[in-house]
Amino acid sequence: MEFELNEDQRAFVDMAAGFAQEEMAPFAAEWDAKSHFPLDVLRKAAALGLGGLYVREDVGGSQLGRLDGALIFEELSKGCVSTSAFLSIHNMAAGMLDRFGSDELRQRFLPDLCSMEKVASYCLTEPGAGSDAASLRTRAVRDGDHYVINGSKSFISGGGVSDVYVCMVRTGEDGPKGISCIVVEKDAPGLSFGANEHKLGWCSQPTAQVIFEDCRVPVANLVGEEGQGFSIAMAGLDGGRLNIGACSLGGAQFCLDRALQYMDERKQFGRSLAQFQALQFKVADMATELEAARLLLHKAAYLLDQKDPQATKMAAMAKRLATDTGFKVVNDALQIHGGYGYLKDYPLERHLRDLRVHQILEGTNEIMRVIVARELMKA
Repeated sequence: MEFELNEDQRAFVDMAAGFAQEEMAPFAAEWDAKSHFPLDVLRKAAALGLGGLYVREDVGGSQLGRLDGALIFEELSKGCVSTSAFLSIHNMAAGMLDRFGSDELRQRFLPDLCSMEKVASYCLTEPGAGSDAASLRTRAVRDGDHYVINGSKSFISGGGVSDVYVCMVRTGEDGPKGISCIVVEKDAPGLSFGANEHKLGWCSQPTAQVIFEDCRVPVANLVGEEGQGFSIAMAGLDGGRLNIGACSLGGAQFCLDRALQYMDERKQFGRSLAQFQALQFKVADMATELEAARLLLHKAAYLLDQKDPQATKMAAMAKRLATDTGFKVVNDALQIHGGYGYLKDYPLERHLRDLRVHQILEGTNEIMRVIVARELMKA
């Protein structure tokens, strides 16, 4: 087992850390307060190769592995968790198109997605189909050389702003085998969007319903084959779960570092907080649990890169542990700051709000336990 990063990975980490510190961290509080979507900054990230991390090089991608991506997203999230998480979703959608799309689809969409001249959203969840994704009801009916789509998608990051929507729709029977994956462009007739949702966190990215009313989409926009959509969606989520876990690790590491700094500076009862053993034990546990989650996530990313049959189970384990641990570490760091941690003058409360949703999206942590238990019962 090799725990040291190779030369390329160290370069990725340094690049992402520098970008987060210079282009994201100074502005993250303002983006959050004003609900500003920093597309200009995302395009700067894309110029560094971060818009098509898992996309092959022939269409402008960086063709990196999942472990490389996990390292990058952890560093980016130290600058802004919310913006980094949107970049993760864009990369998930682009990676799905690269892996499962026809060469015509790849050549048509991916160059602009890799440069982020266009941005992409992933559309699976519906008002009546969240954790039970296989029960989705948005339907696409073949009409000549088009599909006509009716239904809606909920909680879509980039809804109303993204140019490309990678959508799971029902083309056949009930259940997962009747689901297909179709690319819907923003200007498709019959496509509309709900109002931007007002959220607890993730305020630097828009979230809205995506609504299909006799929406006409060319059959050429089908990704893979009819009936393959659910497996395509789940394959995308394996990688997406690792990236969201990495975003939790980055946000939590940032808050732990701030807590350690605060403990050195803050004095109570004639001593710095760093001299109180109770707080020493707390930060020791925070660091230990964070490192354990990081190691599991890196192992899961390695297995996904190797196409190991255990990768889905390990990705679910890693997502669950990283997002639960990340939120706990941020909450503990806020507690160490006392009343100051509750103020918006300090970044702790923003990280707490941003990390909370990671325990819900890309499959709730309860569903992660279902996946792990199901795989264990097969053994």
